[in-house]
Amino acid sequence: MGIGILGGTFDPVHLGHLLAAESAREALGLERVLFMPAGQPWLKAYRGLTPGRHRLRMVELAVADNPAFQAARHEIDRPGPTYSVDTLEALRAELGPGVPLHLILGQDALAEFHRWRSPERVLELCRLAVVPRPGQEASEWLELFTRNSLPAGQVTLLAPGLTGPQVDISGTGIRRRVAEGRSIRYQVTNPVAEYIREHRLYQSATP
Repeated sequence: MGIGILGGTFDPVHLGHLLAAESAREALGLERVLFMPAGQPWLKAYRGLTPGRHRLRMVELAVADNPAFQAARHEIDRPGPTYSVDTLEALRAELGPGVPLHLILGQDALAEFHRWRSPERVLELCRLAVVPRPGQEASEWLELFTRNSLPAGQVTLLAPGLTGPQVDISGTGIRRRVAEGRSIRYQVTNPVAEYIREHRLYQSATP
């Protein structure tokens, strides 16, 4: 048993996020998964984000029907750029040393792991659970593993056969579809779609 942490901008949270979280929960036997909307992630500082209150509320709506999922506001409430290592330090202080932490991330995020703040400390605080990108080749995974000098035993690759179907959905694509007046049904949950309509989010291609 342990706790999974799925971070991201969640702009908006979509079915791909939910599937990745449920797959990781089942594969790793996690007690719960925390959905952690970012405040201002330093790697995406170039792009304006939808205000945190909206992104957090969409996560709350998306996970409301799953008792194993929980929206967490640690990074939304933290001023300035947000770093995973700070979040993990805070969670470790809250939960104590005996609770295993698993940071769930996509293989595209793993490609940037060497640029994260204190990656060595991140690996001391948690294990990485990596969700493969649709169409990802095994050779690409091995290249990422080598490039980031990842220690054996600290990283779990959630293989497609173990995690179930892979869904290629992106927040960028959803925002574009909303701006163009196109349907986002089956890409986000119905409550999230209704929230986007009600608050007129993504009426232009960028927040």
